[in-house]
Amino acid sequence: MVQFIKKLRDLSGGKPVGFKLCIGYKSEFISVCQAMIELDIYPDFITIDGGEGGTGAAPQEFSNYMGAPLLDGLAFAHNILRGLNIRKHIRIIASGKVVTGFHIYRALALGADACNSARAMMMAVGCIQALLCNTNKCPTGVATQDPSLTVGLVVSDKKQRVANFHEGTVKGFVELLGAAGLDNMDNLTRSHIYRRVSLNEMSTFEEIFPSTTVGSLLAETIPERYASDFKLANINKWGVVIPTKFQ
Repeated sequence: MVQFIKKLRDLSGGKPVGFKLCIGYKSEFISVCQAMIELDIYPDFITIDGGEGGTGAAPQEFSNYMGAPLLDGLAFAHNILRGLNIRKHIRIIASGKVVTGFHIYRALALGADACNSARAMMMAVGCIQALLCNTNKCPTGVATQDPSLTVGLVVSDKKQRVANFHEGTVKGFVELLGAAGLDNMDNLTRSHIYRRVSLNEMSTFEEIFPSTTVGSLLAETIPERYASDFKLANINKWGVVIPTKFQ
């Protein structure tokens, strides 16, 4: 896959090439990163999706339960890239129910450089989450090619709604940034966000998702929280064999 990224970039005359994934087996993402280092080939960007993503066309079980949630996957991906000292080559895009200014704020705090927002913009267009995307029978005309239904999607009206929603969302993010005393989103860190973890306790994102230092995962001793994943990583194949109590 890493070699294919280079091939695509070469054939396209140097256009940005990247890939998108939802974190599953952590060892597989580590394997990809190790292959990048060995081949000295890096994607221009990696889009991290969340298990809470998905459209109305996705199987319900997939939409509800498959893959790591965005915050966990995003923090992990940023930590691994940073720990292997290859974050400088790659931009990270967050994608997974990014709807509000605060969603952008927390994604950037966890390491994202930018955010994708599909669901929010679809709802601004008129999506009512009828979950009929894969049937060509979307009643609002958003996800269908049926002329009798697409007529309901009035572009001249909907485009302004999307523009208004986008403007308001970005404004909300900027206001949050100012409220934190920051004048540049590059200064936003995990310590700027608190989450209630129990009835009488709050923790920062830095405490919940501890950061790694640059190059720290290149040492012989891997931090305990990543040790088993690095042990299972294999740059030559997909998939892992998870030891069980029966083995």
